[in-house]
Order: sequence, then structure tokens, then C-alpha cells
Amino acid sequence: MVIKLLSSLVKVFKDCALENDEISFISLLRNERVSVQVALCASNECEISLSVTGFPGKTNIFRVYDVPVNLACNENADDYYLRKEPGSYPDILTVCNEKEKICPDGWYSFWIELSANNFEAGIFDVQINISDGKNDYSKDLKVEIIDALLPKTEFVYTNWYHCDGISDYYNVPVFSEEFWRINRNFIRNAVNHGMNCILTPLFTPPLDTAVGGERLTVQLVDVKKRGSKYLFNFSNLKKWIDMCRECGTEFFEMSHLFTQWGALHAPKIIAQDKKGREKKIFGWQTRTGSKEYDSFILQLGQKLVPFLEKEGIKENCFFHVSDEPSYEHFAIYKKRSELINKAFPGFKTIDALSDIDFYKSGAVKQPIPETGRAENFYGVVPDLWVYYCCGQGKRFLSNRFISMPSQRTRVLGYQLYKYDAKGFLQWGHNFYNSALSLKQINPFEITDADGHFPAGDAFIVYPGENGVPLSSLRLKVFYDALRDYRALKLLESQIGRDKTLDLLEEGLDSPLSFTNYPHSDNWHIKTREKINGTIKNNLKKSGS
Repeated sequence: MVIKLLSSLVKVFKDCALENDEISFISLLRNERVSVQVALCASNECEISLSVTGFPGKTNIFRVYDVPVNLACNENADDYYLRKEPGSYPDILTVCNEKEKICPDGWYSFWIELSANNFEAGIFDVQINISDGKNDYSKDLKVEIIDALLPKTEFVYTNWYHCDGISDYYNVPVFSEEFWRINRNFIRNAVNHGMNCILTPLFTPPLDTAVGGERLTVQLVDVKKRGSKYLFNFSNLKKWIDMCRECGTEFFEMSHLFTQWGALHAPKIIAQDKKGREKKIFGWQTRTGSKEYDSFILQLGQKLVPFLEKEGIKENCFFHVSDEPSYEHFAIYKKRSELINKAFPGFKTIDALSDIDFYKSGAVKQPIPETGRAENFYGVVPDLWVYYCCGQGKRFLSNRFISMPSQRTRVLGYQLYKYDAKGFLQWGHNFYNSALSLKQINPFEITDADGHFPAGDAFIVYPGENGVPLSSLRLKVFYDALRDYRALKLLESQIGRDKTLDLLEEGLDSPLSFTNYPHSDNWHIKTREKINGTIKNNLKKSGS
């Protein structure tokens, strides 16, 4: 059996040559968790067991499974991909069983996650043990726990959460007890991987839906229509807020109050009449500027604002107008934005859009440009947010497609620090539909929204058995990017921002940017170890 100890940035394909350098040392702070991989290639079919000894914290071991990839990238993709052809790609992580079957058909990978759990600082000789029942193998790893803590971050990270994906895949009614139980599992896992803001479906989110089409109704606000007046019940909304807070969510992002790509229509809204019958009162039939819908929004604001204030989340609450409007929709968007600001005074309004004129005209207070156009907003917009989606697969922009090197995903943490970003948005935490939501898909079989988005764009977790999500290695690597960001913030508190940036860019031929960075696992890992080492040395100097 051939065994290699690899960094978490390697994606192990069964048929790869696997010429990556092995690792022998890794460091982490006392409230961090880090990952390494063990790759195995056996000459005979066997059952193996894995264990970790010598590490004082908590250890989790996962097996890495492949998923089918049909659309690996778009036609205009650059060349920083692992592969561009259809095939089987490593992505799913499942908790390792006591015995795992290995066949003599190539490389297998196991993901080992080490959590310091606030254990005391020190250097530990860790052994990763593998046994096939006949032979015992071991790989040595020195692990240093540094006597420092990542700071709590005010950085906001939202990866749009889709409740219909839960209800559809598990076939559970919306707002049933099973619905709440499974969502709690998924949200807790998301928070555990750095997501501190959640898309909250006041009404069914009008996102990625074909004109005239519908997604499963998920509406937290109960509405009763009485002539031109509306009565609102926020019981389910309160239950949602309480559940999310229990899971660790800090920020709430209210679903869009107009349709995607231009604010041309109202979202689907269901209301009860006097006889208790449910009816769709707004939707694709409702054109923007509808006086009836404007009145509905204003009446909603009169009741929702004091509710959110009472819940104590006003400062951590965001509203949306429309997702990704283009400049041709500017006049419509500006009027709809004015309505939302009037209905929800004092609340933050954010939207993903990449034309700086929306901001300069005052049409949006917090624009969120895509990373490829963020340079136009940097230094102009305070508290910069950025986003990426299916379009950021060229010009070497960071993204999380399954076909991309993990380093391309993780480098975002360094980039967010460089641009002093305060927030990041991505649209698909668990979008288990085809593009435009024409049909539901099985994410274990279809990873590209039925051939429309590069595989991995639409979701970063898989729906596991019994309502428990399965993480992807991309989820783990993205969390590592957030850890890198926080480590830089800690270093900044010690030596200042200018010196921290100097350290981050030390040895580079040109400044780090969203499109320019070394395409190197070794550079990334050495840079993080350099950050950790500098943090440690400054602790010694300060005597803490």
C-alpha cells in the first residue's frame, strides 16, 4: 500500500499521478481547526481502519467520495482548472466508518480534521495510523498549537439558503416538525463553517425562477387580505429567527421584495381571504409600480419594523430590492429602492449589482459587486462587500467550482483582507433545482443545475440521510479562507494593516488582487505559516 500525507488543498483523483509534496508540519491557533489528507493506493482489495493518536484536541475523519461532473467549466474559462472534461471528481465528505473498503483501482482519499478546542499551546507529535488487518502503517505529523485566538469577526458571510431544497428533497411539508428539524441540522452545519448570515424567506424568494414559473411556496409571513388592508402574523418568522439564533446565526437577510434581474414584478405572495382560503395575491402578474403592491409593502413595513426592533435584530438585518439588475433597469430599480427604504427606514439595503452608477446615484446604499469588477468599487464604497457566482470562472477569479484547484477557492480569504472587505455573498448553499427552477434535481447525480452552471456553483452541501447534511471538501476549504482572513485581522491588531499587507505580499512580483495571485498550494500554505509564526513571535515580544 502506498500512503501519502497531503495538504487540504490537494484534490485526489483516482487516476491521478499524485506528485504533490507531502506535508510534515502544520500549525493552528487555539480556536482553530485545520485539515490534512491521507491518500492511499492499494495493490489488493482490503478493508482499512484509520485513527489519529498524539493530538490533544478533537479529531474527525472523513472519506472523500467522487461526484459526477458534466459541465466542468464555461467555454470562456481560463487555464487554472484541474480538469475541464466530464468525469468523476472528489467532493463529498462522509464520516469514516470503523472499516472502509479499498479496491486496487487507484487513489483513495481520507480527510482528517484537527480541532484545537482551546487546548494549551505546544508542539505535538501526531501519528495517523492505517491498518489493513495484516499490516499497520503510520504517517507522522508535527502539529503546533499557538497560544492565540482568532478574533471574532464582524465580517458578514451569506451563502443563500434555500428552504425549498430541503422540503423538496426530503419530501417534508413546509413548516412541519421534520422541516424545522432538518433545517436546524443544515443551518447549524453552515454556521459551523463560517456562515453567519442567512437568507430569510419572508415570502418565496424570487430567485432563479423562470418568468411565469414557480418554486415551492416557503413564506414565513402569514398574510390575511381584508379588502385593501392586510393583516400579518409573524409566528413562523419568529420561530425561524429563534432557530437560527440557536444555531449561531447573527445576521438576517430578508428575501428580495421584487423579482431578479430588474425588479419588474412582485414575488409570489399567498394570502388568506375571509373564508380562510389561500390565494396568490401577487406574483408574475404584478407589474412593478402596482399601487396595490406598493400599499402592501408599506403596510408590511408598519408591522414588520417594530417586530424586528423588538427581536433586537435591526442592526443585523438587511433588505433586498432585486438581484443583479443591469443599468437598463436603473430607473425602475431606483423607484423600487426608494419604496423599500420608505417602508423600512433605518434598515440596510443590499443588492448584488456591479454598476457603480447605482451607488453614485443613491439608488442602493450597499452595492455588492462581483469580484471581477470590485476594483471599481474599492475606495469608493465604504464597507465593501463582494460576490461571485457562475460567471467568475475566467481571469483567474476565485470560485468554488468542483473542477477548480482548492487553492483557487481558498485564496479568497487573502483577497478579502487585501480589499478590506466587510461582507461576501454567494447564491447557492443548497440549491437543488435546475437553472430557472424548471425541475428538482438529485444533487448526487446532477452537480451543474442540469447542465447550466459549472458543477459546484449551485450548492456546497449535500442532503445526507436522516436530514443530516454532508459537507463537501469545498465547504471545508472555503471555511479555511475565512480562517485566513481572521488570522490576518489578528496580525493586523499586532503590527498594523500596512505591515500585515507587506507580509502578505512579500516576494510577489506584483500586488495581490482578485485576478492576480500565485497559483501555488505551497505559496498559500507557507504564507499562512508565516502569518502564524509572526503572530507567535509578537506574542513573545509582548509577553502575553
